Amino acid sequence: MDKTGPEVSVVIPLLNEQDNIQPLYEQIKEILDNKYNYEIIFVDDGSTDNSFNILSRLQKADARIRIIRFRRNFGQTAALSAGFAHARGEIVAAIDADLQNDPADIPKMIDKLHEGFDVVSGWRKKRHDKTLTRLLPSKIANWLIAKITGVKLHDFGCTLKAYRKEILEETKLYGEMHRFIPALASWSGARIAEMVVNHRPRTTGSTKYGLERTVKVILDLITVKFLLSFSTKPNQLFGGWGFLALFLGSASAVAVILMKILRGTDMTGNPLLYLAILLLVVGIQFILMGLLAELLVRTYHESQNRPTYVIKEILESSTEEG
Repeated sequence: MDKTGPEVSVVIPLLNEQDNIQPLYEQIKEILDNKYNYEIIFVDDGSTDNSFNILSRLQKADARIRIIRFRRNFGQTAALSAGFAHARGEIVAAIDADLQNDPADIPKMIDKLHEGFDVVSGWRKKRHDKTLTRLLPSKIANWLIAKITGVKLHDFGCTLKAYRKEILEETKLYGEMHRFIPALASWSGARIAEMVVNHRPRTTGSTKYGLERTVKVILDLITVKFLLSFSTKPNQLFGGWGFLALFLGSASAVAVILMKILRGTDMTGNPLLYLAILLLVVGIQFILMGLLAELLVRTYHESQNRPTYVIKEILESSTEEG
């Protein structure tokens, strides 16, 4: 990074937060001024209120502000991804625009990064949200994500996080996967820490999330689990299920034959015969699916010259030829 560039980039995705933009900017400015060389990247995710006009006015008054404006609403993951891609700081902090996250926690997270971590995730230990529509689904989702991914965090959904830029460069976001960044970063060996952050009640505007996001979280969790465990060896997943189906199908077929020989049971009327046929066909399909997935994975990595590993550093002695 250019030595004259910012040390810290603060990325703020927003959608229709016209009443919160000005106070959030003032709070960030008060907290970070005289501490860091920083920039603020607002990502307007297709706002239909006066948000962009307010952002434009702030940007004209403060050159440290950068604005990315989407043509329409693409979602929080896309907004964060755009902000991360345009961030110039060695450290990138993400924060919501609804004023529920406290900017005063950003310097604490940066200090935590300097202790040797690559990602510091916020934990809203005392949340000011509705119990049935926000807190309960969030607790269940956090438990599932931690259990399945193996990343032991209490609050994956908290946007307030701090990252080292190189970690974000290795992590690609799609769908609604912004909450899984720590899990995805763990694949490349990132050192992850969690710290309790202040969570404030929303005073203006309305939440953009509801119970419908639960289904999206579950589907994305399946994708993340596959990426973490089988992205470079998909046939181990599909092939394993395929051989299990073939084994059960063969066992059912043997049972049908033995029942015919020993008891004279009519094979055509035996439900085990149809189960055997179904399992054998499914088993073959799973194995073929695994082979196709292997071809796709190899084509992806080889066509992009993308390795299946991540190097942290290389130490070697230089030699001079005499």
